[in-house]
Amino acid sequence: MGRVYGPLLEPLPAGQSRVIGQLGQSLDGRIATVTGQSRDVNGAVAFVHLHRLRALCDAVLVGVGTAVADNPRLTVRLVDGPSPARVVIDPKGRVPDDVTCLKDDGVRRLVVRAEKQGGAVPKGVELVEVACGPESAMEPGAIRDALAAHGLQRLLVEGGANTVARFLQAGALDRLHVMVAPIIIGSGLSAFDLPPISALSEALRPEVTAYSLGEGEVLYDCAFGKGGSTKS
Repeated sequence: MGRVYGPLLEPLPAGQSRVIGQLGQSLDGRIATVTGQSRDVNGAVAFVHLHRLRALCDAVLVGVGTAVADNPRLTVRLVDGPSPARVVIDPKGRVPDDVTCLKDDGVRRLVVRAEKQGGAVPKGVELVEVACGPESAMEPGAIRDALAAHGLQRLLVEGGANTVARFLQAGALDRLHVMVAPIIIGSGLSAFDLPPISALSEALRPEVTAYSLGEGEVLYDCAFGKGGSTKS
């Protein structure tokens, strides 16, 4: 498993980033039931792996929807190591002050917001403003670069699925860890929701190595080439 974590530890020049996304899913590619239940899709070994990723990264990122709906702590509790800075991607400034991941526990907390959006952030939370792209959305690459300018170079994009998909589509991921649980849900929310393609030659084809995590869980470590993706 050292090969999995080694790339995260390689030195980075100042101002450059390494971005890893992660998703947990069922055998049939679902991350939640139709009612949104997702907590127990993956088992304990997958959570240990996730916490290890957190401990090796400078910051863990979630979208505002995940911060509100799941109210995650985003701390390291299952392995030895430091908790990373916690970042909420909140383009329109709608995250409430009382979400758990923005509570003061001595770890850096940041909110990434669209430039000139206005509004305050909770006390002690750093505000990072990012210019909007042509479609009035913050580009993942711009978010990555803005956080690097704040000294956060190793980034874990933890959720939700829409946020991970946006980074993937934008070519802003260096690696993607997909943890597949031995369960078939049969319906519900899909792990990936990318723009449709008309031919398999347009599909993303990363270099993939599979690892058994135990208890039937399999980790697919997907490495992307320069630009964030490889095509057929």
